[in-house]
Amino acid sequence: MMILLALLLMSASVFLVERKESSIIVVTFPSGVALEAEVADTPEKLLFGLAFRDALPPGSGMLYIFDQNGMHRVTTREYRFPIDILWVDESHHVVHMLEHADPCAKDPCPVFGPPPEAVRYVIQAESGFIKKAGVAKNDELKYALRM
Repeated sequence: MMILLALLLMSASVFLVERKESSIIVVTFPSGVALEAEVADTPEKLLFGLAFRDALPPGSGMLYIFDQNGMHRVTTREYRFPIDILWVDESHHVVHMLEHADPCAKDPCPVFGPPPEAVRYVIQAESGFIKKAGVAKNDELKYALRM
């Protein structure tokens, strides 16, 4: 009985604990353009990304940081707006780009990627960002945690 009560109290605490604000990484491109990227740092954000959102504020996006380098793919399932996608290696160099990935409302949804080589990061931004920022393959990006 005590074990059941302890489990119940621990489960309830998960819902009562205040959730932390999203971490923001400022990604700066060689052109000087900066993108405020929300870090996909929870299982929900890694799974759903920008799904179910109506829009992205200008100059913002999402940064996926994977545990390991790999041939990571992404989808736009349940997205409500088109996005640009950047695949970035462990040394912060752009290895692959996709402009204007359309949202997908119902299955089967396309899967974008894999990149031509292993990556550690994927950045999603509003459609048109790649052109606006003048992003090119092999560009080195700078990351800074916003405090």
